[in-house]
Amino acid sequence: MPLDIATLESWLWNAACAIRGPVGAPKFKDHIPPLAFLERLSDVFEEELYRLAEEYGNREVALSLVEERKEGVIAQGRGLVRFYIPEEVRWTNIRKQDKGLSQYLTDAVRKNKHSKMVMPVEAELRKRVIEHLRELGFKVENGELALEGNSDKHFLRQLHDAVRRLALYQMQGRVENLWPRLRPYFADGRDINPEAIRPVLVEATTPWQHELFRLARLTWSLPYSKGYGRRLRFLILDEGNRNPEGQPYLMGILALQSPPLSFPPRDRRFRYPPGRKTELVNQTMDIHTLGALPPYSYLLGGKLVALAAASNEVREAYRRKYEGRRTEIEGRVLPAHLVALTTTSAFGRSSLYNRLKYNGEPIAISIGYTEGYGAFHLEPLYPLFREYLEAQGISTRGGYNVGPRIKWQTCVRALERLGLSGALLKHTIRREVFLFPLIHNLDDYMEGRTDEPEYKDLPFADLGAYWRERWLLPRVARVDGWYKWEAEQLLESLLMRNEANGVRSDER
Repeated sequence: MPLDIATLESWLWNAACAIRGPVGAPKFKDHIPPLAFLERLSDVFEEELYRLAEEYGNREVALSLVEERKEGVIAQGRGLVRFYIPEEVRWTNIRKQDKGLSQYLTDAVRKNKHSKMVMPVEAELRKRVIEHLRELGFKVENGELALEGNSDKHFLRQLHDAVRRLALYQMQGRVENLWPRLRPYFADGRDINPEAIRPVLVEATTPWQHELFRLARLTWSLPYSKGYGRRLRFLILDEGNRNPEGQPYLMGILALQSPPLSFPPRDRRFRYPPGRKTELVNQTMDIHTLGALPPYSYLLGGKLVALAAASNEVREAYRRKYEGRRTEIEGRVLPAHLVALTTTSAFGRSSLYNRLKYNGEPIAISIGYTEGYGAFHLEPLYPLFREYLEAQGISTRGGYNVGPRIKWQTCVRALERLGLSGALLKHTIRREVFLFPLIHNLDDYMEGRTDEPEYKDLPFADLGAYWRERWLLPRVARVDGWYKWEAEQLLESLLMRNEANGVRSDER
């Protein structure tokens, strides 16, 4: 039969009567609902502590992190748990009360001011969105965003910092476990002899290599992303300078992911043959991580990593990994050709990719700017958006054929249901877009006039030698502060021991 409000009220009343049995209704109302409510809150709180203990290694570390952040962090959407329960009103303490239980329960419910977050209220969530945007430096006018201040690189780093710190909060235990083992790969400035630097490009394939990549990436001011779809990761190691254990120091990292199928700056450049856009775009990749670690970043190591992206070795790694692979989307076997890369600057116009040449030939070509849309500025609210939508039966899961747009879609749906405009996703921060042609005949290939790519021949050893003469040695002659760098500064940033927005490096 159809469920109406009268039927639902009847069910609830009958259930309450069955539960209370011979207990009088007034006593039942005073004791049982508050007990059930607080017990449920405690159960959820304990479940989340268990999850955090699994992630950080033990319950004590997880609990100490939760206690440290409490209300202030939760109020900013950066908590480790959905709501915080003070220790004195957790179930383990409630069950010890053998006198004055009624008043104790009343006080406990009143004291737990975060219990309302179990089911986020639309008005509260809407208010939090607006407050969050204002805290970042935006003003909301007629449902759209405008920057109250300027959009220089320092300001943009501040915008990213909330997301970065959230990721670090969630990985503190892992960082503490990894750092002692991987610390030897991070050089102090005094450990480096610039004349002896000999870079090698290594594809990350083993667990420890992926851990080293992840730890290095967490030190940057940009939020961490593991990438989407097809993925390749690379480490650049310095074989010419080694730690006391004989291991090469880490110079930089590079990571590629599946490209977005819709990307206006790229799509305006090529006239794809009818019906072949997906096939051709999937023979390119997107650079989502590129940068050098200190002290190499002070010696323009970012230029070396950018050159590495165009190397023969990257193309060969792609061919080895994806040759003969059947695509998930269409069930086809695409050619294992990697013909181009795309990327965007981290903060507005890029000094890393502009004028990046090898023997006079451009490696990266500027093809325009993004439109200033995205969801990164709403990232700290993303868990609340997901919870809000899931409570309405709307799936927010990623996975097959979803890729990087799942966060965008989740934010759009949440904003719409909160009565806020999707225009809030236009953060107005435009990023410069670069194209790395890996073949000489890229336009002909992408526009269907040829099926044979003419690959450029760019061995990494040659690119490294060029970088040494063009950027490294002149930089060493001009700059002398790089040798003062100490790798322990990375740990300070990773463990949130100061307010620095990550370590400054050549980064994407």
